[in-house]
Amino acid sequence: MGAAPCLMARAASLSLGFFLLLSCWLDRGVLAKELKFVTLVFRHGDRSPIETFPNDPVKESSWPQGFGQLTQLGMEQHYELGKYIRKRYGRFLNESYKHDQVYIRSTDVDRTLMSAMTQLAALFPPEGTSIWNPSLLWQPIPVHTVPLSEDQLLYLPFRNCPRFHELERETLESEEFQKRLHPYKDFVESLPKLSGFHGQDLFGIWSKVYDPLYCEGIHNFTLPSWATEDIITKLRELSELSLLSLYGIHKQKEKSRLQGGVLVNEILNHMKSATQSPSYRKLIMYSAHDTTVSGLQMALDVYNGILPPYAACHIMELHLEKGEYFVEMYYRNETQHEPYPLTLPGCTPSCPLEKFAELVAPVIPQDWSMECMVTSNHQVLRVVLAIAFCLVSGVLVVLLFVFIRHGPCWQRDPYRNI
Repeated sequence: MGAAPCLMARAASLSLGFFLLLSCWLDRGVLAKELKFVTLVFRHGDRSPIETFPNDPVKESSWPQGFGQLTQLGMEQHYELGKYIRKRYGRFLNESYKHDQVYIRSTDVDRTLMSAMTQLAALFPPEGTSIWNPSLLWQPIPVHTVPLSEDQLLYLPFRNCPRFHELERETLESEEFQKRLHPYKDFVESLPKLSGFHGQDLFGIWSKVYDPLYCEGIHNFTLPSWATEDIITKLRELSELSLLSLYGIHKQKEKSRLQGGVLVNEILNHMKSATQSPSYRKLIMYSAHDTTVSGLQMALDVYNGILPPYAACHIMELHLEKGEYFVEMYYRNETQHEPYPLTLPGCTPSCPLEKFAELVAPVIPQDWSMECMVTSNHQVLRVVLAIAFCLVSGVLVVLLFVFIRHGPCWQRDPYRNI
């Protein structure tokens, strides 16, 4: 009779020990991969057209806030994205906004600033002591920006770069680009009669013909009779070709050094700082444009060739696992699907930070201003001649000074030291 309680006690002890070991193992499993830092780069939400073509019956007055402005649909898109980010990183972020943990930067454009603000309203609704007005569950959170003329980070493509313009011209003249454009030659030639826009450049066709028709279609405006489904498809494909040619097709890595590589470098530096300081910010968000998201993805060589939709979000996470840091990337370009994992070419989906830095090094500029100098033969000759002229002029000035200083005309003043 006395042995039974003893056996039961031993069994209970073993069960407790097993439970404790299992708990430790589970805890270690949870802690094995720890999120340390997150960067989000996203496009603004739905907007009115930036501009339109001459024959468009829908004028700027048809849009409540005029051209280029965030619509209520755009606000809904970013509120939804903010709620998703809250859900995804709820345990990682504080329940309420902390200024030392979060930083938001936007281009100095109404629609990107408003997109960021709307997203923050969903991401950080005030709770507890953060509630300052019980009838308004919202709190002001700073969104930082710089004038567009000074934006050398997000307002891509950077236009004050002569070498990039040269690469653009080379791309348009390249055999690969002409081969991709050839099937659309007749269509491009017929477009001026339809739209009244006589420009032949793809970027102009994208921004002044396809984009307004796309916006009008979303908002149920009646499109011109010639804007058939087939025409819209061709315009979309030409727009995608325009964006692809902007950063790729010809000398993609060099273009990236002058464009998206600047943002890659910024994010990489933040990640490195996060590894060195436990109190570093947890989340940095960049509110920008389709040309920003695509420029970043082209620099990382993960671009899918499709125009980034409204509120498209490129996610980069830094994780710590078994003493080593890893980078993971995801792309959220639709709300009905979890973000798609992206793999940096040459690495694994969870890429060691050191390997990541090594692989992106070729697209990170060392001296952006110098690399932006035009390098055509004609320009190089001009630069060389200018340098030679400066050197010769300098030598002549020195010789003239020496001659004057020590020549026969120079006489020492005998009273100088009195």
